[in-house]
Amino acid sequence: MADAPPNVLVIRRRYLGDIVLLGSVLRNLRLHWPSSRVTVAAEPAYTDILALNPDVDAALALPKHLSSWPGFIRRLRRARFTHVLDFDNTEKTAIVARLTGAAVRATFNRELIPFRYQRFYTQVAKVTNAFYDSHHITDTYLALLPAIGVPIVSREVRLVPRPKDLESTAVWAGNVEKKYTASHARVLLHPGSRSPYRLWPAERFAAVCDRVQSELGAQVFVVAGPGEQALVAEIRRHAKYHLVALEQRFTVGQFAALTAQFDLFLCHDSGPMHIAAAVGTPVVALFGSQNATIWRPLGQRTTVLQPPLPCTCLGAVGPTPCEPGNSYKSYCVRHLTVEQVFTALADSLKPEARKPGS
Repeated sequence: MADAPPNVLVIRRRYLGDIVLLGSVLRNLRLHWPSSRVTVAAEPAYTDILALNPDVDAALALPKHLSSWPGFIRRLRRARFTHVLDFDNTEKTAIVARLTGAAVRATFNRELIPFRYQRFYTQVAKVTNAFYDSHHITDTYLALLPAIGVPIVSREVRLVPRPKDLESTAVWAGNVEKKYTASHARVLLHPGSRSPYRLWPAERFAAVCDRVQSELGAQVFVVAGPGEQALVAEIRRHAKYHLVALEQRFTVGQFAALTAQFDLFLCHDSGPMHIAAAVGTPVVALFGSQNATIWRPLGQRTTVLQPPLPCTCLGAVGPTPCEPGNSYKSYCVRHLTVEQVFTALADSLKPEARKPGS
């Protein structure tokens, strides 16, 4: 009897962008083992995005509470995984990998990061710090595949919005089309970030939006996550021209579908940035001191703006003292000017740069 197709578990706990960028690994798994079953384990807050990846068969939510572990372990054992790819190599994920009983269990041995759980794995891929710092994170992810005998033939990262999400967000696209002619480009601004230090000032976003609308004839829409409505209100307060604020709460699937209907997405380095790039929407992304080589958005129609590094600390000019060398607590993004951002948007909105059919 022929061998059963592989049953693969991929573990990546968080965050949104990190899980989106697993797409290149998932694509190669599917191409090499077309009949395989691929399950991705992540924390509950990040599992919804997996439904948009056509190479994923199932999502597995990691337990949030100790009381949930016995049931989770039973499901893990019943699944009879043959291969486990652990992209985290924490104590928890190492235990999960071992408890699967899979014959093949692979993870990374990252230089400068203590590797404490080698006995839980059967294959290990070594990654030097020089390689990690000089390559996109997807190249690091893909380095694990040769360890289990899977060739790298694609670097594609894609998300496919679901029909039900496209339908539920079509009302917004429909309203746009009724109010603005087809000649108007549509720009979607997401001004939020996980770190308040990485926020470009609201008054500069407003100034850019004004110029995009008055000089380029485009219409700007603003969308934000929970807890970011005050930021949207501040941008609208500074803006001279009308901005359309999409104040509805969108699921991750709806957000991806909504983003796919715009001509350009303006944002910080963020999970939404990677979603927009993965659905094929051109992106202009504002980076501070974080490593753009590792975390830049993928795709041919993406633009990254970043000040020269290392940047000078804003010191007393910043809202609170920054921490030089800590990309989560530095205000480097504030060195970007309105002119720089506007020029990037104008270049991306040129007719030859617009998405086909827009």
